[in-house]
Amino acid sequence: MKTTSKLRQLMASDQMIVAPFVINALHAKIAESVGFDAVYMTGAGTAAEKGFPDVGLLTMSEMVGNAKYIANAIDVPVICDADTGYGNPVNVTHTVERYERAGVAALHIEDQVSPKRCGFMAGKEVIPVEDMVQKVRAAVHARRDPDLVLIARTDALAPLGWDAVVERATAYRDEGADLIF
Repeated sequence: MKTTSKLRQLMASDQMIVAPFVINALHAKIAESVGFDAVYMTGAGTAAEKGFPDVGLLTMSEMVGNAKYIANAIDVPVICDADTGYGNPVNVTHTVERYERAGVAALHIEDQVSPKRCGFMAGKEVIPVEDMVQKVRAAVHARRDPDLVLIARTDALAPLGWDAVVERATAYRDEGADLIF
């Protein structure tokens, strides 16, 4: 069974999915060997492993390369951080295609400005909701495997407040995001 289908099956069950953050294939193999049903390739961890803060310094190629190593090393679904989608909706299309070819089961794209900051850092800024809606639309249309899980992430809480989070989450879901982060 494809890992995308495995993840969809897990999501349809009553079971909570615990997907520990991993930064490389070795960590993913350890997580799988101790019984986790999925793993989450963290962008902050991927950047830190290479000696960088999570402020958008790693390229899509570096992130996709790491995702591919992880996905090829294990049999459980890999959920990935895809930062801001690395640009406009055209870039998001390319991002989804590349991550999908790498073998991931899910990816998240966030609504921060570029260059972005780690979601746990202060000073985040977000793009207009309409711009992110276009990115979500592009991601949905780019997906070839209908089981690939698309996650829209909003970092609007700190800069704009709770009402903006709800507005954005609703708009992203309405545009076709499978999950909201």
